[in-house]
Amino acid sequence: MSSFFTIPSAQKKRKRTEGNEAPKKRFASTKTPSRDPKPAPRKPQRDESISGSDDESDDGPREDQDEDDVSSSSESGGEDEEETAAERRLRLAERYLENIREEVDEVGFDAEEIDRDLIAERLKEDVAESKGRMYRKLADELSFQSATHSRFQCNSQTFTSIATCPPYAYTVSKDLCLIKWRIQDLPGHQWPQKSKKGKKAKKPPPPPKRKPVQVSFTRGDKSKSKSPSYQGHTSPILTVAASQDGKFVVTGGTDRKIIVWDASTLKPLRVFTQHRDAVTGLAFRRGTNQLYSSSKDRTIKVWSLDELAYVETLFGHQDEVVDIAALAQERCFSVGARDRTARLWKVVEETQLVFRGGGGSKSSSKSKQEKILEGSMDRITLIDDEIFITGSDNGSLCLWTIHKKKPIFTIPFAHGFEEALKPEEASAEVRPKDDIVPKPQPRWITALASLPYSDVVVSGSWDGSVRIWRVSADKKKLESCGVLGSSSSPSNALSLTNGTSHITESEEEEGEASSAKGVINDISIFERGDRGKDGLCVVVAVGKEHRLGRWKKVLGGQNGGVVYEIPRVRKEKTNGEVEEENEE
Repeated sequence: MSSFFTIPSAQKKRKRTEGNEAPKKRFASTKTPSRDPKPAPRKPQRDESISGSDDESDDGPREDQDEDDVSSSSESGGEDEEETAAERRLRLAERYLENIREEVDEVGFDAEEIDRDLIAERLKEDVAESKGRMYRKLADELSFQSATHSRFQCNSQTFTSIATCPPYAYTVSKDLCLIKWRIQDLPGHQWPQKSKKGKKAKKPPPPPKRKPVQVSFTRGDKSKSKSPSYQGHTSPILTVAASQDGKFVVTGGTDRKIIVWDASTLKPLRVFTQHRDAVTGLAFRRGTNQLYSSSKDRTIKVWSLDELAYVETLFGHQDEVVDIAALAQERCFSVGARDRTARLWKVVEETQLVFRGGGGSKSSSKSKQEKILEGSMDRITLIDDEIFITGSDNGSLCLWTIHKKKPIFTIPFAHGFEEALKPEEASAEVRPKDDIVPKPQPRWITALASLPYSDVVVSGSWDGSVRIWRVSADKKKLESCGVLGSSSSPSNALSLTNGTSHITESEEEEGEASSAKGVINDISIFERGDRGKDGLCVVVAVGKEHRLGRWKKVLGGQNGGVVYEIPRVRKEKTNGEVEEENEE
């Protein structure tokens, strides 16, 4: 008699594929679990079929088993390749430290100094930057007095604004021009020497190029002011901004337009007309393509250039908004001209903080100089997410913190006073009295910029000089570093007494002989090399007139720009100095 246990293996496999008999086998196996040979003999049965079965009908089950083996082998291989979260963090940390070592090895320090000081300093800088705090003290490592300069210009009117995205700079002017310039590399990187070992170069290297080169150019058309389809400016351009990734360039002007340009070709991508008055300021959120714009219509608007779309409008200023600034967080700072307020706009929370100015100060308690009140707050720049600086029409620089509503430190008359009028110029009388001559007025702060998350601040006016300031170590004062490119020492450039300033005669002469002749309308700063190891580059927009009007003209001024190269002085630290710092 044939039974279940005497059936050949090929027949058993054939019956197992049939749908009617499959559940019967399960029932039989459950009745006699102790004598069920099903789990154990599977492997030898598979070996018999692989070694050579005279029945070809068992191909189907064999493929199923092969697939099971492949899946099991792939799962085992995946388990070998998997890593835990701790192992992944360790691997990323080792890679990060290795990248830091490669960067620091170029400077030429030994391994002990790298592990003890430089890597720790780099890590502290990364943490401070992520938290939005000032972490770099570069003013002591830069030689401002030995800075070199080079002028560049074209056949255009007053340069009203400038923006940089290394190695390119973008300038706008009152004659509707947008120009793209390429800033030259440092002299050491322009002409690399390709000489063989043991042989000297036959020819000396050519002199370095310093003057920026014009790359592309576009101009608006005033005659098309009534054409709604025209994608260009029809009146003077007042401001320009460049995105950090180098994709977009944005301009705004008195025609109430904000035009987004392709940075590589200077072709218009989109025109926004939501503002109801002249656009006076533009600022990108650091590391993103989110844009903030200020206007004379007393509003601030938020834009998203990734979608080329309008986001929202912020209200609060009581006068025209003339300048705006932003950093990495989703917030911006603005100044409101004659309402004499600076405002912090928290976009996500939909709130704002108001900081009121309007104060004045005397040059000193012994002098007879009258108190000059602040009439308009015109410029603003950010040190970090908590500290900012404003410039006003009474020549004062104010240091603010978001935790106080009044400035914590003020430098009045930062760029000195204008020349006093002669009696013959002030009156039509033959012999005018000295009382008729008006008192000299302080020069406005027409341009203000800073290097984000550092202690370097740059200001400009129409005295022909660019002045450098630094934030003190306790972040409560502003200290003078002198005039950019002057031969005088920083200590003699400007003397401070309780926040008051006195411009010396030698400094006035240096200002008159400076290269930036005219009204400095805008300033842009960027670093040379990795983390500024090769110094700073300051690019200045200069014109014969003020960017917002024609009420101030400088005789002998020039329309154009100036590039200043500030070298960095390397200070080597010994192990003893590092140990002393750690002990403190």
